[in-house]
Amino acid sequence: MEEELSLSYGESGKPVQATLSSLKMLDVGKWPIFSLCSEEELQLIRQACVFGSAGNEVLYTTVNDEIFVLGTNCSGCLGLGDVQSTIEPRRLDSLSGKKIACLSYGSGPHIVLATTEGEVFTWGHNAYSQLGNGTTNHGLVPCHISTNLSNKQVTEVACGSYHSLVLTSDGEVFAWGYNNSGQVGSGSTANQPIPRRVTGCLQNKVVVNIACGQMCSMAVVNTGEVYVWGYNGNGQLGLGSSGNQPTPCRIAALQGIRVQRVACGYAHTLVLTDEGQVYAWGANSYGQLGIGNKSNQSYPAPVFMEKDRIIEIAACHSAHTSAAKTQGGHVYMWGQCRGQSVILPHLTHFSCTDDVFACFATPAVSWRLLSVEPDDHLTVAESLKREFDNPNTADLKFLVDGKYIYAHKVLLKIRCEHFRSSLEDNQDDIVEMSEFSYPVYRAFLEYLYTDSISLSPEEAVGLLDLATFYRENRLKKLCQQTIKQGICEENAIALLSAAVKYDAQDLEEFCFRFCINHLTVVTQTSGFAEMDHDLLKNFISKASRVGAFKN
Repeated sequence: MEEELSLSYGESGKPVQATLSSLKMLDVGKWPIFSLCSEEELQLIRQACVFGSAGNEVLYTTVNDEIFVLGTNCSGCLGLGDVQSTIEPRRLDSLSGKKIACLSYGSGPHIVLATTEGEVFTWGHNAYSQLGNGTTNHGLVPCHISTNLSNKQVTEVACGSYHSLVLTSDGEVFAWGYNNSGQVGSGSTANQPIPRRVTGCLQNKVVVNIACGQMCSMAVVNTGEVYVWGYNGNGQLGLGSSGNQPTPCRIAALQGIRVQRVACGYAHTLVLTDEGQVYAWGANSYGQLGIGNKSNQSYPAPVFMEKDRIIEIAACHSAHTSAAKTQGGHVYMWGQCRGQSVILPHLTHFSCTDDVFACFATPAVSWRLLSVEPDDHLTVAESLKREFDNPNTADLKFLVDGKYIYAHKVLLKIRCEHFRSSLEDNQDDIVEMSEFSYPVYRAFLEYLYTDSISLSPEEAVGLLDLATFYRENRLKKLCQQTIKQGICEENAIALLSAAVKYDAQDLEEFCFRFCINHLTVVTQTSGFAEMDHDLLKNFISKASRVGAFKN
């Protein structure tokens, strides 16, 4: 069941429910590759990208801004300087001190990464110059790409199969790499070895978003128009034709529609409008357009989900899968999902589009650099634990053995039958307690805040007495558990005596068995020497009945 967070009112005047599902922290553990990492390592991850032809490579950053890589290392795509695969996370020292703003990957794979300072680094597969360093040698370590970008700040990166695009803070697009279908946008089909600004129709436009399919490129400009270039054999450029386009061309069919974002799959395209509507076009053999059939579409077609606004679209050039998220936090998926064709948007139980790619895309890769927000939200239980013995918020003090323990009347009444009646008409804010010791009484009050105890077995005996007195059966069980876990030859007789005294039969039986099993040592302890006369008599007769004294 989803928990309600708050109720706000949408434009229609109807209440819109905000649920916790929309705030849930991303769980990187859903990607199979992360099963190689320990639970402790997973807790430290703040950003991650899973890539590679089988989802077998990953790069992630930790809370300390260190960058680690892991996986099969095809074409040296882990950037470690070799082509050895690794199942242990290895630190990428050559990028130490750099903070990652965005990252994309190609099919080789090759990696294009931009730092928060706007610098670009590339490494990995380079047979088509997709690293932009002027060579066709694979890059085994990250290489800083500055040609034509030296005074530019890169804010977004996108990779196709073997080409690369970057967007700068002043709205310019630069491209390089494989260009057999015009995907670099230079007007020719010659590969582009270094970053070159994409001009033509984009010359005087300010681009705000970029994306790449396998062999095509897209740009959204600040007026909401979409420009496309490259391969168009499946209609993925949305121009109503299937001819390739060597320079940027505006999608005329979207006239009057303001697009905010574009996302590309292998050979299909999704756009999100400023009104929260989705349009799709291109290849559709798996239903990845979400329009109810499997026919390719060379013009933008509307994709219908619920009435709610769509706020995010997701696709990835290595998959035929599509996903979208609504303002209310619902996540839909369609297209190729675990090998099946889903031809209409299907409502999932996920809380983020990233999970769709982790669990249903082939390969299981991430469609963007994942961001894991540290979850510093405290649950009700955690908040209460923090308030135990806090003098700043307490309205009641217990004076035990000359020391104060601070508590909250309302919580004690809610949690304990004894306090419900004893505090009912009690106006005092100090209660003196002499029946129990300070460690025992403090442990009891702490239990009411935390549901747990941490005491030595000897003190747990005193708490067992208190639990019996206050008829707290669950606490009795916890005390017995603590005693059982802490019993030893030295304290066995004392614990047995306590079990008898507080009529804890299960515990008495346990302590008795322990004494019999360690009889020689137990009978030599001071506890045995000082044993109560009646208890000793009972112990010896019971021990002889179970044959403890037979040779």
